[in-house]
Amino acid sequence: MAYHSSFLTTKIITDETFQVHQGFDMALLNDKTMPPSQLLTSLVLKTSRFLEFKSRLAQNLGYSVNHFRLWALNKCHEGETIRLNKAVPESDADLTMEDVSREMASKTYDLILYLEVLDPVHEALSAESRKQRRMIFVKHFDVLNQKLGGIGHFYVENRGTANLATLIRTRINLPQNAHLLLYKEVRGNSPPTRSREPFPDTFTATGSENTNLENFTSSYTYGDLNDGDIFCFQVEPSEQQLAELKRKKLHADIVEFYEFLENRVMVHFKPRHSAMDSTIEFSLVLSEKSTYDQMTKEVSAKLNHSPEHIRFTGSLKGIPESVIHRQRVLSTSWPITQEVITVADMIKSAKDDSSYSSSEWNNILFYELLDPPTGEAEQKRMVKVTWTGAADREEGKYSLLMPMTSTMNAVADKLSTMVTFSKNSSRKIKLFTIQDGKAQAPFTGEEILKDVSEFENIYAAEVSTLTVKQYDPAAMLKMLEFVTKLDVDGSNYEEWLTVLESVLGMATGKAEILTSPGHTISAAEDLMIKQAITASVDNALLLTVLKAKSGMVAFAEIQKLYTLKSRSGHIRLMKELLRTKFDLHDRTAEIDSHFRKVETLVDTLFESGFELTQESFKGLLFHLSLPELDRPPFVNICKRIDERPGGASTVSNKELVQIAKAELAHFRQRRQSTLSGPNKSKSTVKAATSNTEMKSNDQVPE
Repeated sequence: MAYHSSFLTTKIITDETFQVHQGFDMALLNDKTMPPSQLLTSLVLKTSRFLEFKSRLAQNLGYSVNHFRLWALNKCHEGETIRLNKAVPESDADLTMEDVSREMASKTYDLILYLEVLDPVHEALSAESRKQRRMIFVKHFDVLNQKLGGIGHFYVENRGTANLATLIRTRINLPQNAHLLLYKEVRGNSPPTRSREPFPDTFTATGSENTNLENFTSSYTYGDLNDGDIFCFQVEPSEQQLAELKRKKLHADIVEFYEFLENRVMVHFKPRHSAMDSTIEFSLVLSEKSTYDQMTKEVSAKLNHSPEHIRFTGSLKGIPESVIHRQRVLSTSWPITQEVITVADMIKSAKDDSSYSSSEWNNILFYELLDPPTGEAEQKRMVKVTWTGAADREEGKYSLLMPMTSTMNAVADKLSTMVTFSKNSSRKIKLFTIQDGKAQAPFTGEEILKDVSEFENIYAAEVSTLTVKQYDPAAMLKMLEFVTKLDVDGSNYEEWLTVLESVLGMATGKAEILTSPGHTISAAEDLMIKQAITASVDNALLLTVLKAKSGMVAFAEIQKLYTLKSRSGHIRLMKELLRTKFDLHDRTAEIDSHFRKVETLVDTLFESGFELTQESFKGLLFHLSLPELDRPPFVNICKRIDERPGGASTVSNKELVQIAKAELAHFRQRRQSTLSGPNKSKSTVKAATSNTEMKSNDQVPE
């Protein structure tokens, strides 16, 4: 059984977490726009008993086990709302956590529970009286401080809330003559409904009939009360306070504040270029309805920079996309119409794209601090170029602010003043793009920058004084005659790869051209790679190579056959992952680029057939913890596993440990034989071996 399918994640809502919660429902759980609430979270076995779970929880929180009860939360009939469903019964000693999740909770991965600290007064009532009462929750909107928070729960009569005002005033020490405005919180797509019955004298239902509160209503009927209903109230402000709130453009009442909650989103801001003076990353909670200028004002305050000199770029999966403009054109026919874009337009621009999940948000925006105002800067373009130098290895990234009418020759000329050339360099630069890992034809230099797509990743390299054409393909093929061909069983794969890369390195000047990341491969070099592989593999592999669209694709196919699906391949990839470190001292290093390297290695690991389970993860870490895996005694572990029917996919941790024990025992035996010398009797060796067996307790025959 997979590791994750045996466990259940539980999250506990308490009165303390409800008190600091600023949002809908009792906690933020699956809101795509805001961070989740910080709840007490634990991973429990599905088969564990509920009463055991409650006992452990009581011990952790310092409660008596009889001091509280747990309620399961479930989806309510009122849309996407999560409300109390029922108290978890404690009469069934065999009730498991999986039973609770399946029978009482929402059909989600997490089990959400509310911890109710028992009220002795309520518990002292008769069972019939308790049955007529409902537990409701109340939030307080502090209009002067613009804060929302829970004040806890109350037990009220099922058919009315006549004493709720007194309970509220008493709990938060309000004057008894304070006028309260009460609302009921409802989530979902149903429109608000106003009750025809009057509220108790102490409450007033406010809000315009035309207010479209999709997930909120300002009224309820007395028969509507259910366990878990949530109400929100505010103290009615004075006319002077109300005027001051409006002057400061703050939320004047609960209705406005809940509209903000419905539209709020946390937007993450990152510097567009690493070379910028200000490179701080920060987050702001904004309304989706905020305009470009309103957002810019808040960002400028955070950066202490003039709003006219800030430009934003949208993102897709965290990668910068297109520059965002203040307005967008709705119609190009006369008269031309435009509209001001909002935060929603900026972060939802790709939601309708079929290749992008509609549940994901592009809530990362990149910013630039410009010398000229944004209007002037829009006549220019920030060109980002990756410099690969003479060895076609990534050496740095450069950002150039160029007029849109510049030629690519002008871009190369400006870049030449910023990069470091190699010794005896031609000091000429070629600009090109890369698609599917292959360098495309270089720009001629006459192209106009405005005609080059902003989505192109531009690379630059030195124009070498030598070219691939100067190498003689016949000479390279002659060298390959001395290379032992790759056997169809892959037994000599490592040796073949080492020699092949050596030959290609002499031909191209690029060390480890096949396996070292960062190389850019020209069309001529790719052709050489395919020719070299074709000439150096067994005839049974020729069809695989010839079918490949390129030399690098051919090598990838060969690599899949002999490396990736083997234990040695898994270990090699994990070693490379552990060696991949972000260079904090390299000012040109980018987190996005580093993540893509890690992502590629992890994707390759899983594509190789590696299945992540608790068992396989333990085994992999154990294997990597063994010293010097390329030398005895543990050098042959991968070989032993790969020789088995089914290879790496069938080895268990017990078998892995047995193989390691056997290799270590053989190593110690051979070393003891060497130390004993030729004149020692065989009984000495046998005794040493027996010693080893006694220590290992599990002998594995040679």
